[in-house]
Amino acid sequence: MLPPLPIQTLSARDQLEESLRRPLGLGAPLHRAVTPDDRITIVLDESLPEAAVLLTAVLEHLSAVGVVLSSTTIVVAPGGGQGTWIDDLPDELADVTVEVHDLEDRAKLAYLGTTPAGKRIYLNRTLVEADFVIVLTKRRYDPTYGVSGGASAIYPILSEPEAMVEAVGRFRTRPPGVKQAAVVETAEDIAWMLGMPFFIQILEGPHGTIQEVLVGPPDSLDLGVDRLAALRRVKLDVQPDLVICAVSGDPRKATFGELAMALAAGARVVDHGGKVVLLSTAAPVLDEGADIVRHAEEPDLVPPILKKRKPDDWPFAQLWVQAASRAKIFFAAAWGDDAIEEFFAVPIRNAAEVQRLLDAAERPLIVPDAHLAMLELGDES
Repeated sequence: MLPPLPIQTLSARDQLEESLRRPLGLGAPLHRAVTPDDRITIVLDESLPEAAVLLTAVLEHLSAVGVVLSSTTIVVAPGGGQGTWIDDLPDELADVTVEVHDLEDRAKLAYLGTTPAGKRIYLNRTLVEADFVIVLTKRRYDPTYGVSGGASAIYPILSEPEAMVEAVGRFRTRPPGVKQAAVVETAEDIAWMLGMPFFIQILEGPHGTIQEVLVGPPDSLDLGVDRLAALRRVKLDVQPDLVICAVSGDPRKATFGELAMALAAGARVVDHGGKVVLLSTAAPVLDEGADIVRHAEEPDLVPPILKKRKPDDWPFAQLWVQAASRAKIFFAAAWGDDAIEEFFAVPIRNAAEVQRLLDAAERPLIVPDAHLAMLELGDES
């Protein structure tokens, strides 16, 4: 079993408030970086653990230095704005505006500038016209960007459709890894073009908790990647023949993507033809890519269909079938046995069945929070 993470004794709010007072890199503390007359835009990752708690702390910090909250806008990714965090904000913070970015509305875009590589950049107009930008996101391994969050929450997500198509088309079939995708380099250039955005990077702990909070300007983004690697990247000296991958957290909030990332973590290191057991109590909503997987007769038939249709969950569906092609999958979930078998997996019904697999294995590995982990064999770079 992998070693547990260090125990975090501070609450999410306490961690954030401490980090706001002592930012990393070249930036000043938040209370010195803004003025009462500033128009503030906060880019929010709605999937954050304790999103309302973290956002409340930021807004109260701004209010305490005189920022008018009616001139503050929270911008979320396309398709967002439905999270419970909105209702969980205190009444005294209700003056903020929530804007869901619309990729298709050209009037909601503004020209920011041209990158050093000569690329013309159009971004969300509210973001471009802000006097000060705060980006509040989690950092985790991701099949599209290498590591998601940070600058990639700005670009291409808050840009135009063409930027999303380019990023997705080039990187979605990449396996998750520690190497950042080229689009992230463009995103970090864009972050500097916005001035000195304030990045709040959240590293997740076990069971949907918050392990670390990193705050600072764009030059602190690399440290977020480094700290993620220190917490979640593990090199194995021995190749396991059985990997048990557990997905913790609130099962009501779990996604197919998280299940696929957990499965991929185990399949990446297990012996070819070895066994990967995926343990979760979640039954997430299945989007188009997952539906393509479950209706295919063989894993090898899925990638060409994904490439043709380009569903939103393409990267995760791709990860799933890659895992199914490499390992024998056993799956314990809230889905019925028939549904589990449609995902090229053998249903696991109880703990005794898991124990039998463990007893039969010569080199087992148990991975808590496998959806957050990056496992590698010792000879990989």
